[in-house]
Amino acid sequence: MIEIEDLYKSFGTVKAVQGVSFQAQDGRITGLLGPNGAGKTTTLRVLSTVLKPDRGTAKVDGYDVLTQSREVQGRIGVLPHSHGLYSRLTTREHIQYYGRLHQIAEAELKTRIEAIITLLDMHDIADRKTAGFSEGQSVKVAIARALVHSPQNVILDEPTAGLDVMSSRRMREMIRRLREDGRCVLFSSHRMREVSELCDTIVIIAQGVVKASGSPDDLLTATGVDSLESAFIAAIGTEEGIML
Repeated sequence: MIEIEDLYKSFGTVKAVQGVSFQAQDGRITGLLGPNGAGKTTTLRVLSTVLKPDRGTAKVDGYDVLTQSREVQGRIGVLPHSHGLYSRLTTREHIQYYGRLHQIAEAELKTRIEAIITLLDMHDIADRKTAGFSEGQSVKVAIARALVHSPQNVILDEPTAGLDVMSSRRMREMIRRLREDGRCVLFSSHRMREVSELCDTIVIIAQGVVKASGSPDDLLTATGVDSLESAFIAAIGTEEGIML
């Protein structure tokens, strides 16, 4: 479970996040929906312990990201917007490296690596160095290393950005499977269709502020419209930045 309460983060004069609060429950998919520059990535980076909040709290399974970062890191799997692969390592070596960082025993790690390679259909790239990988192949490696330690909480920053139609579909299937396994899934997007297809809970964020949140039906009721697209526009007050 992920809990954020009154979160603030600024970069100089830029107020990226201003009092954001929401929860993401286990066994559910929670989507952060908003235009580019809304504060989605900053919020996820705070949760990932990469950034320190200026004010407010963020907790993962009850552990505070600021004062208990090591405990948080063991309970999250993160797919950042920038995948940051090591070009000289193979797919298998990437997963192995992250597994060792999480101190997984070698015998268990070997079993997990094979399971993830099968799950993500990566046998054809398992022993290839990642230099020259397509965007879809790179995303597969990044998500594999994020899941190797079987985290309860999975944080995905625009997981389908740059993917083709088939790769995007596979990513959505993976996200649904994580929910079926009882994981807490939190992902950011500015793609309305993606959010509407996947999410149990939607948090609409713009200019660093939560504009609305709730289930798709809740948002329709609150805004008095008949589509999530219209609800989004009604919540943020502009059509700028939305991708359909």
